[in-house]
Amino acid sequence: MTTPNFKKFNIEAYKPGKSKVKRLKKVIKLSANESALGMSPKAKRIISNKKLVLDKYPDGKSQNLRKAISNAYKCNPEKVICGAGSDEVIQMICQLFLNPKDEVVLPEYSFLMYRIYSKIVGAKVIFAKESNFKVSVKDILKKITKKTKIVFIANPNNPTGTYLTKKELLGLRKRLNKKILLVIDDAYAEYMKNKDYSSGLDLFKNKNNVFILRTFSKMFGLASLRVGWGYGSKKIVYALNVIKPPFNVNGIAQLAAAESLKDKKFINKSIKHNLFYARNIKKFLERYNIYSNSVSANFLLLNFEKCKYSAKYLYEKLKKKGIILRSTEDGYHIKNKLRLTIGSKKENLKFMSTVKQVLKK
Repeated sequence: MTTPNFKKFNIEAYKPGKSKVKRLKKVIKLSANESALGMSPKAKRIISNKKLVLDKYPDGKSQNLRKAISNAYKCNPEKVICGAGSDEVIQMICQLFLNPKDEVVLPEYSFLMYRIYSKIVGAKVIFAKESNFKVSVKDILKKITKKTKIVFIANPNNPTGTYLTKKELLGLRKRLNKKILLVIDDAYAEYMKNKDYSSGLDLFKNKNNVFILRTFSKMFGLASLRVGWGYGSKKIVYALNVIKPPFNVNGIAQLAAAESLKDKKFINKSIKHNLFYARNIKKFLERYNIYSNSVSANFLLLNFEKCKYSAKYLYEKLKKKGIILRSTEDGYHIKNKLRLTIGSKKENLKFMSTVKQVLKK
């Protein structure tokens, strides 16, 4: 039988962090930056409600969730659009703004879906060099041409864990051409307690040429339900609603996300847990000359340049013992580094004791 012709893309497919190890039933997954404490008890209660209506379509406009977002973040619900994960919102932004041969500028080490969705619509992806694994405003500005339509930045950045300060972010927007859309991904903003940091949402709520991305997959522990949101000018959000799939965010996801935002106690507990263990793990690994970025999001980029063992050695040894980290060679092409997600208390203690056993010190 003949297969009809289809488009061929010169794209490296997204590879998620591994979650299974052959012949092992129980594994500790520290490879995908998921929530250390799971989801909020309030979210758990609402999705275990036996009276949930599942035979009807969900609210296609996510009205209650948008109101909850508006209340939690003191922003305009009319400027919010919800998606099946923030990556669907990235996809819609690329579809809305980019034509073939338009250019998109992004840091060389950044969330892989920016480049993938840009390339799918035919845009050219231009990579800006980083300075010691930190986004370089200077190099981003160097890469801007008349063809540049979008600049994507995650702040803090994934997979490097570094971030631009409030001053640096404001400086970037000021020096960019006003017609270029700056997309700031605030995926890890809730974890950030660094004094020189401000989220994209806090800085650019009223800017028409900045679009903000947020997710419920990290802090709020709803990765499996796929729910995220974007915030931008009313004109952009109106246009996105025209191309948005009709019922893209499922009803359970909408309910759980709205409840998660109300659980301030759980949010504060998650932040404290992350700071405590990120600091302790960072200090612990330095004993083995494994260094990392300053504590920011819920993960660390581990650098093995000064360690007598390689990243690959530790990755394989840990994997055999049922602990999975993220290899940064997959997709990111960063050698001799590993990305470590901060896990639960039990997972973190097991990780440290296993490292101690493997590296014998």
